[in-house]
Amino acid sequence: MNVSFPLRFDLRGRTATCGDARHVREMIEQLLFTRQGERVMRPDFGSGLMHAVFGPNSPEIAAAIEFSTRAALQRYLGDIIEVTQLTATADDAVLRIQIDYTLRASGEAGSASFEAGAG
Repeated sequence: MNVSFPLRFDLRGRTATCGDARHVREMIEQLLFTRQGERVMRPDFGSGLMHAVFGPNSPEIAAAIEFSTRAALQRYLGDIIEVTQLTATADDAVLRIQIDYTLRASGEAGSASFEAGAG
């Protein structure tokens, strides 16, 4: 079992845990929504997504975010997952990211969807 994110307590007052598939999704979420420079011992950790939240939104920005997100996933989670598809779409003030992946250890397919912005 893995420690659940965000850190919380379960009904018994113990640290909440989760299974491998959920833990991987939570690691992806942490990577996407961590600003580079936010972690003391890992200043380059993050995807750059949060830098784009207050910037202009366009298909070109979505393509750049798609590229940087794919690179961050490969760098930090490449030994755990294989990204099979990643799409970033700009819709008004919301940036949507859809990630389809396969867990390397089990071959189990997973997907995660995230939104950033004013939506």
